[in-house]
Amino acid sequence: MPRPGQRLKKHALWQKRRSPPRVPAPDPSASNSLHAYAAAYLEWSRVMGYREQGVVMRDKALRRFIRWCDERGLSSPGEITLPILERYQRHLYQVRKADGQPLAFTSQQALLVPLKGWFKWLTRSRHTLTNPASELMLPRTPLRLPMHVLTVAEVDHLINQADVSHISGIRDRAILETLYSTGLRRMELASLAVYDWSRAQGALSVRQGKGGRDRVVPIGERAAAWLTRYADEVRPQLVIEPDDGALFLTDYGEAFGKNRLGDMVRRHLDYAGITTPGSCHLLRHACATHMLENGADIRFIQALLGHADLNSTQIYTQVSITKLKQIHAATHPARLRRDRGDPAQRVANPWRRGANASGDVSGRW
Repeated sequence: MPRPGQRLKKHALWQKRRSPPRVPAPDPSASNSLHAYAAAYLEWSRVMGYREQGVVMRDKALRRFIRWCDERGLSSPGEITLPILERYQRHLYQVRKADGQPLAFTSQQALLVPLKGWFKWLTRSRHTLTNPASELMLPRTPLRLPMHVLTVAEVDHLINQADVSHISGIRDRAILETLYSTGLRRMELASLAVYDWSRAQGALSVRQGKGGRDRVVPIGERAAAWLTRYADEVRPQLVIEPDDGALFLTDYGEAFGKNRLGDMVRRHLDYAGITTPGSCHLLRHACATHMLENGADIRFIQALLGHADLNSTQIYTQVSITKLKQIHAATHPARLRRDRGDPAQRVANPWRRGANASGDVSGRW
């Protein structure tokens, strides 16, 4: 198995194998009239300016619900009541994936939220007299901490896995440096265009990030240096005309998809011996945690990461325990070693040789 960065020789692009397009299996619920209402709702969402990615997610959630309704003979919005929606919610709770695991509560919520929006639109459009989803209670999503945050040494070891003697290795190094320096999400980095990088300002413009919000993030000197080398030396060799302007290109001269980008980062993690699950988001967590430990204000980290709510950023105050450990070591009374000159700080130790009943310890402290 080749090391990362050794697949691509200079001036030689891989020819992508073209496989015939997969024909999707026919949908047994295609004739259900609920699809027409769903299509009208999705068209309204586009007209109102919702992002296409969000519309696609709504479409998937509604199709899944309509297939469930079709199996039970439901074909009209008026036939769907709150008990039916609650029954569907219980169905999602009982669903098991291919590996036998249940759907995460975040996944269940992602499938139920579009239903609330759809029935709200159906009621406002006079397709139903009442909104059965108005009182549907969504499952609570637990606030989980990252399983593991990479240390600075681990990040350096990871980044150094890219073989910069080959042009694809230089590209991979630029991607890893950019992810760690800016804390961008996987899709945000894949969507970067050449004009989104301002060399003069030393910043990247993130357009239509999560929630459809734009922001400008700074990029560190080391990451900017590798990005400059990639843009000047490597990208011209990877680009295939007509150039669509994507900043980072694959070995085939195409823009990175989110899965391909995650696979590339995961491959470097494997070579670094880091077995922690995840890929691009590990570098996002590391960026925020390391900056917080070095004294960055949490409001700045919120702006850097593009969080709409400060509560999303405060998770890193729980992950970062460096400062807490320092304060704990300085203030907690149960320390291993103490100041010899302060008798008042001596603590009785029944396991120490020479301790009497009163807790006094004979011998040197």
